[in-house]
Amino acid sequence: MAVSPQQLQATLDTLLEPERFKDYCPNGLQVEGRQAIQRLVTGVTACQALLDAAIACEADAILVHHGYFWRSENPCLTGMKGRRIRTLMNANINLFAYHLPLDCHAELGNNAGLGRALGLTSFRPINSDDPTLPVFWGEYAAPQSQASIARALSRELDRDVLSEASQQGERRVKTVAWCTGGGQGYIDTAADYKVDLFVTGEVSEQTIHSARERDIGFIAAGHHATERFGAHSVGDWLAQELGLWHQFIDIPNPA
Repeated sequence: MAVSPQQLQATLDTLLEPERFKDYCPNGLQVEGRQAIQRLVTGVTACQALLDAAIACEADAILVHHGYFWRSENPCLTGMKGRRIRTLMNANINLFAYHLPLDCHAELGNNAGLGRALGLTSFRPINSDDPTLPVFWGEYAAPQSQASIARALSRELDRDVLSEASQQGERRVKTVAWCTGGGQGYIDTAADYKVDLFVTGEVSEQTIHSARERDIGFIAAGHHATERFGAHSVGDWLAQELGLWHQFIDIPNPA
């Protein structure tokens, strides 16, 4: 079954509700290609390697978390950005990108995927009055050691994680908050909610001081690694709902 770019965007907009978010980039169809979409490739970032892999797969469309046209970036299509756009247009491939909406979907989003990777079966946005805040919250049935959570997460994500316990001895964790990607700035939000542990992708120098001084456990598990869930899950959902061929392609990134 083939769908048009407009039909695919309408389906994605209904699922992900981008109108709810004040985002840093346009969500939806960013580069228009051919009008019949049957083969979909998904990935984390619309880098050149992903574009080349999609062409090799004879994809009609690509869906990513990190697309183009970010706020405050140079709008000119030159250099690396120009090459990427030319690649898409010469291959007549559609590019769809959803940023915060792909983080926050309660079942298929990046945060939902990270919650499952943390071993949690039940979780929700940390602020029920603002479900667009990209921070989720969950609770273990019984307290876990932060060290064991870090080890399990490292296995799930297939990478080493940075774990800062912020206190002497073994930290016990009952409640945990998380935000995928570059969400280290939300550590104070997590501390305000009195959770035992905050998990995100990246770490900044000041993050460790916040963890120590506010007595909250902290794990940085990688920006790319924590954001591999959403596009993959949505691609599988689209394949089932619309009858599309789908392949998730992971371009490794140590960040």
